[in-house]
Amino acid sequence: MKRILIGTIVGYILYALLMAYYLWFGADTSLPADLVGTKADPRTFLTAEEMLLVDEYSKIRNLMYFLSLPFDWVLYFLLILLGGARAIQTWSEKVTRYAWLQGGIYVFWLTLFVTLASFPLSYLRFSLSKSYDITVQPFTGWMRDQLVSFWEGIFIMWLVVAVLYYLIRRFEKRWWMAAWALFIPFVFFLMYIQPVVIDPLYNDFTELQDKDLEEKILGLAAESDIAADRVYEVNMSEKTNSINAYVTGVGGNSRIVLWDTLLTRLKEEEILFIMAHEMGHFVMNHVVIGISGYIVFSFFAFYLVHWCAASVIRKWGEALKIKRLGQLASLPLLLLLLSLVLFVASPITNAVSRHQEHTADVYAIELTGDAEAAIGAFQEITRSSLSEVHPPALVKFLRYTHPPMVDRISYLEKYLKEEE
Repeated sequence: MKRILIGTIVGYILYALLMAYYLWFGADTSLPADLVGTKADPRTFLTAEEMLLVDEYSKIRNLMYFLSLPFDWVLYFLLILLGGARAIQTWSEKVTRYAWLQGGIYVFWLTLFVTLASFPLSYLRFSLSKSYDITVQPFTGWMRDQLVSFWEGIFIMWLVVAVLYYLIRRFEKRWWMAAWALFIPFVFFLMYIQPVVIDPLYNDFTELQDKDLEEKILGLAAESDIAADRVYEVNMSEKTNSINAYVTGVGGNSRIVLWDTLLTRLKEEEILFIMAHEMGHFVMNHVVIGISGYIVFSFFAFYLVHWCAASVIRKWGEALKIKRLGQLASLPLLLLLLSLVLFVASPITNAVSRHQEHTADVYAIELTGDAEAAIGAFQEITRSSLSEVHPPALVKFLRYTHPPMVDRISYLEKYLKEEE
């Protein structure tokens, strides 16, 4: 056990050094020769100081992503290896004999431990964003959001764990099928309540104050056969200088939302392009396709977690003090395996998402007919969020759910030339 513990720590340190070397020295972020001097070239729309900030910020932010990626895996592994998972279960069983209360106690202490252990990295990400003027939220506001997220996560996780472990104890070999069947309506329920229950916990939402702009946005929605009667704005300027817009919710709770920073940093025609892009997702049923794909994927994910967990307990359960999957002590193992499955699948899901984002760009161009506004919007997004125009291949592969700006702007410039 001592050798495993030391090996885990040393391995994590070596991994961190390898990622740092890759990002600072090994990765190729140079612009393709045929794009030099085009509108996709950051030197044509960023100052020398802004380019330096983008380079610094991107490297540090990417390094922090790669550091945090396996961090929870290490935490869960050490909890299991050192007996912490079993100790929390023993304590919860001493407090109460009711299984659903034991689950709540276990979830609380597990979440608290993981939150405290990962807090330094979370705070570093917040400090980094604030030092580069991306985040403008004060520390007290940031801490409030962390606390809200903490208790929200506990409530949802408690519900999930109570149902999950009931199924595991009731259907030892087929629990994963029952869990998957219940997972489907649960996802739709969360999507339905998110715009009206979860999102307002973090920000204030109001109807768009600029009625002329709202009328133009609703005009685009009408052209796209989207039944919308209002547009919402959210006061993100209290927290960030970045800009964004999105369509959220399902059914009667669907909403078109834009950040108020969008209103101050973009021109009207640029805003209309961004909103047309979001409408493209709706028209092309990207949300439905995404949910359907996620449901199919989750079927195999539940099975893989079940099979791997059963194999681990069968081979090393005695050493880990986990005799059966129905013990609460197995929760860190399930979370570890689920996180690994999601990570392995992330390159595929990211590639699908990038394709959908590109098709939404195409739709928005065809709807608005204004490629210049689209290019201006993407250039301003790059400037406001210090985004990499041409990220390293590994970063794009593992992180990017949207096409890099070099791809988006170069496509728009090509479209513009063809139109001319």
